[in-house]
Amino acid sequence: MNGFASLLGKLTRRKVLDRSEQSELKRVLSTLDLTLLGIGSTLGIGIYVLAGSVAKNNAGPAVVISFLFAAVASVLAGLCYAEFGSRVPKAGSAYVYSYVCVGELIAFIVGWNLIMEYVIGVASVAKGYSGYVDSLCNNSMRALFTEYAPLHIGFLAHYVDFFAFGITLLVTCVLAFGVKESSLFNSIFTVLNLAVVSFVVVAGAIFADPSNWAIDANTVAVASNGNWTAHETPGKIGNGGFAPFGMAGIMKGAATCFYGFVGFDVIATTGEEAKNPQKAIPLAIIFSLLFIFLAYFGISTVLTMMVPYYLQDAVAPLPEAFTYVDFPIGKWIVTIGALFGLSTR
Repeated sequence: MNGFASLLGKLTRRKVLDRSEQSELKRVLSTLDLTLLGIGSTLGIGIYVLAGSVAKNNAGPAVVISFLFAAVASVLAGLCYAEFGSRVPKAGSAYVYSYVCVGELIAFIVGWNLIMEYVIGVASVAKGYSGYVDSLCNNSMRALFTEYAPLHIGFLAHYVDFFAFGITLLVTCVLAFGVKESSLFNSIFTVLNLAVVSFVVVAGAIFADPSNWAIDANTVAVASNGNWTAHETPGKIGNGGFAPFGMAGIMKGAATCFYGFVGFDVIATTGEEAKNPQKAIPLAIIFSLLFIFLAYFGISTVLTMMVPYYLQDAVAPLPEAFTYVDFPIGKWIVTIGALFGLSTR
């Protein structure tokens, strides 16, 4: 019995912070740096995919409401991170918070989950980056790698992606130069990404047709009879109007949209590198979530006004939307912007 109590005590023991301990990391990050870091880590490829996918499959034009609900939930989570970040200004994010507030066992589980999350995230982003670059090169890399480095294992890719591997090594080298240099790299690409998002909102507003938010039942009935052009692939129709799939569709879309806000927690990992973590971390989390919501809201608004919700492309909605309105320059700018977004993930 004493042995069990001893084991339980070890599993639930909590880390005691030594606030007098000096960190070896340099405190060089300002509130602006942390805000751009949060935006860059969150506003990745999802901004170019998520709105169209949710509009087509779940919420229709009411995807803007789905993003609003997701933003509210993210702000509540962000406030929790902000509270922890101000009270425990140490590097480590959720791992350190769990170790200090809950216990060693939970911290151990959370820590390894974070490692797994970042490993999977890096792999998927590197693969997505490679895919976008390859699409600009007429899929020549895929043909080359498939020919010279094929894989015949069912649960793996069809080939070894050397370009994705090289991108990972390159970004690792940038991070190795130091937090200030990597922060500058992130800030540059985040600003470029925000510029592309602004372009999409402005250009999309020019081609926007508000009637796409009020498609009546007769139009939906005609559409459902198969009157499509060769380039149109219809999705679910629903009942038409602003919320064709009702409140259930909006909430289902909100659950998916929430993942578009995941990533701001990286701000909390900089507790020992921020100049004033008690002030900078909470402000940066709130500011980054605000900018991210405005970006998603603007993109989803113009996207669903440019193209009827049931004609959205679930894989690459923005490039296809500009193709739909016959604006090929916009398609290229969006494709390049996706690379900027991937560069900050």
